[in-house]
Amino acid sequence: MTADRDTRAPPVLVPIRSLGPAHRGRILRHLEALDADDRYLRFGYNATDEQIERYVGELDFEHDDIFGIYNRKLELIAMAHLAYSRDPNASQCAEFGVSVLAKARGRGYGSRLFERAVVHARNEGVELLFIHALSENTAMLKIARRAGATTERFGSETEAHLRLPPATLDTRMSELVVERFARTDYQLKQQVKSFWDFLAAVQETRQGVREGRHKSGS
Repeated sequence: MTADRDTRAPPVLVPIRSLGPAHRGRILRHLEALDADDRYLRFGYNATDEQIERYVGELDFEHDDIFGIYNRKLELIAMAHLAYSRDPNASQCAEFGVSVLAKARGRGYGSRLFERAVVHARNEGVELLFIHALSENTAMLKIARRAGATTERFGSETEAHLRLPPATLDTRMSELVVERFARTDYQLKQQVKSFWDFLAAVQETRQGVREGRHKSGS
């Protein structure tokens, strides 16, 4: 008996690019756009705007890695923080955190960011990836369990840890391809946004001229 051919469409490649200090402002706007429930799930407490601003200001782009997904308007709709251990005795450990805007839910962005972070962590020599989440954060825990992570509950919080295999030529090459694709996509979105901003400015100027003519003729 022959196996049925898989007729499902291949997964759409989501442009996920690494973020640097130049993206700090958009990261801040992304996190501040989270509602109270999402802030609670992301940070484990009801983070205020001031606390979020402090968190973003203290992001260490030299030590950690940040990944993001932008829409066509260059709005950061999903992001992940891969924080590496600063303990010399646990230098091969890292922690994963993610947030997705409500309007971008249901598209698998959390899973895609997790997959991206896992590949990068492997390439950086990480052996153990941790996820600290509130036990009610079922979406995050589902992603972790689906990846094979071991979970342990401590009251209102759950800790998941995933052992990562060593990097391979495939993981290194795939990350190069994905990052190049994401950077190209971002540049195209920048160009498109600049073009539409230019057209909007021209339209605004024309409207001002029309109104000026109308007033002068009245």
